Amino acid sequence: MNFRIVSDSPDRIYEGLIIEYRVCPLLSIPVKWITEITHAKEPYYFVDEQRVGPYRMWHHEHRFAEIDGGMEMTDTVNYVLPLGPIGDIVHSLTVKRRLKRIFDFRREYLRENFGEIE
Repeated sequence: MNFRIVSDSPDRIYEGLIIEYRVCPLLSIPVKWITEITHAKEPYYFVDEQRVGPYRMWHHEHRFAEIDGGMEMTDTVNYVLPLGPIGDIVHSLTVKRRLKRIFDFRREYLRENFGEIE
């Protein structure tokens, strides 16, 4: 999706933080995507929600828990595509697979930089 953060990145995540991205969800056409951190309790969780972007609704919860030998990270993503039945078809054909690749990439990055992930 050619995902790129274009806003400045602060040292910490906090409620009210606005993050701007550029993504190319279809046909390599760049789209502005803006999310807001709506909930944050360090070091346990934070939630980002779309304010402008390719989804009709995006809600992404990131949870962190200390476990023996490391940290467990859990993502819960709820989203709805625009365009009703057409969005459902696009989801089946591309979006579902692209989102899986994004999280697979992140999982591999974390494994390489922080150790094995179960």
